[in-house]
Amino acid sequence: MGKNPFSFRRTSARRRIKKTPETPPPTPPPPPTIGTNNNNSLIAAAAAAGGKGKKKTGGARLWMRFDRSGQSELVECDKSTIIRRASIPARDLRILGPVFSHSSNILAREKAMVVNLEFIKAIVMAEEVLLLDPLCQEVLPFVDQLRQQLLHKNPIQIAGAGHFDEQENEMQDLTSRHWLPVPEAVEGLQCELPFEFQVLEIALEVVCTYLDSNVADLEREAYPVLDELARNVSTKNLELVRSLKSNLTRLLARVQKVRDEIEHLLDDNEDMAHLYLTRKWIQNQQSDALLGTSVSNSINTITPHLPRISSKRSGSLVSNHLDDNDVEDLEMLLEAYFMQLDGTRNKILSVREYIDDTEDYVNIQLDNQRNELIQLQLTLTIASFAIAVETLMAGLFGMNIHCTLYDKEGIFELFVGGITAGSVLLFLLVLGYARWKKLLG
Repeated sequence: MGKNPFSFRRTSARRRIKKTPETPPPTPPPPPTIGTNNNNSLIAAAAAAGGKGKKKTGGARLWMRFDRSGQSELVECDKSTIIRRASIPARDLRILGPVFSHSSNILAREKAMVVNLEFIKAIVMAEEVLLLDPLCQEVLPFVDQLRQQLLHKNPIQIAGAGHFDEQENEMQDLTSRHWLPVPEAVEGLQCELPFEFQVLEIALEVVCTYLDSNVADLEREAYPVLDELARNVSTKNLELVRSLKSNLTRLLARVQKVRDEIEHLLDDNEDMAHLYLTRKWIQNQQSDALLGTSVSNSINTITPHLPRISSKRSGSLVSNHLDDNDVEDLEMLLEAYFMQLDGTRNKILSVREYIDDTEDYVNIQLDNQRNELIQLQLTLTIASFAIAVETLMAGLFGMNIHCTLYDKEGIFELFVGGITAGSVLLFLLVLGYARWKKLLG
């Protein structure tokens, strides 16, 4: 057969793909765990974690994680990871951003508490706390104090945890017999503040101490400058007072923001109740335990001779220890720091009043000097008027017009003395009138 011109020749080419040995992805080094080291070791660990040439992911920032036992580690997380871990909306991370660097917010969420107090930016949960930018010089005292307090309370919490495990086993045994769970372990938790309030207390203490130290430094700087201004009103002293007053205004605004945020929480019991993360965590655990018990009871055979009085006792204990309206601990904590911030604010206002008094005193001095200058100007004006009258008389007789007085001998001295005496008399008369009208002191 001949080849059809419209027939095509099918060619099949098989490409051989070289099989390259698959290399497993490099495992990133574990984040450095930091125990009771000092600030220098913390910074060195952070440098070692970030100095190996590893490129940061987009939007990743440095966080420090603390658990209940006081153990900490440095991690780099992006926004999506933090949002999933803490179950918070994305707008809360914007509050922790650099735009709101000196704002103050304490927000309650379902599983976390967003704390933005001056330089402390943290997300507190019932089991851990995430601290943003822990290597800042202002944040390091908060890191040290938080680690020390958590490590100091760690043995107590471990003992309490063992007791809690025993009680949990007993509760599970009771729930298998259709008893409601009795949280006797909560009694141990009531002896001290919950974990989230311990973190909040340390944050408020560090912020209040920082603001109080700034106010003390401002007071030490303000009083000598104001006293020097009262003694010597100069451009240099006025510039120092202007800078001092601007710093005082900014510091007062920062103290007022923290104070207003605490006052807002104290005015609303519902907002304070939402901050009890440990209480909500225990309630969720109990609800899960009751749900599992109800499911198991629907399958197993129910014994009719169980005492029902125990359920009422258990329910009463649950309501006593986990009362949603009980915010007394948090209220006392916030009131203590509210009073401290109020005292700091009063110190700033006292310095501001001293500045205002000094400004009033300086203004009075300047007004007095201005009045003296006005009086001097008025005196010179009266003297100029008297001299002008004498000059007028001399000008009239100095014209080239013939007069009989020109022919008399010795008239010149008498004439000049007469008009001079008349000018002095005119000056004294006008000056006396000005004093009579109290235009001159």
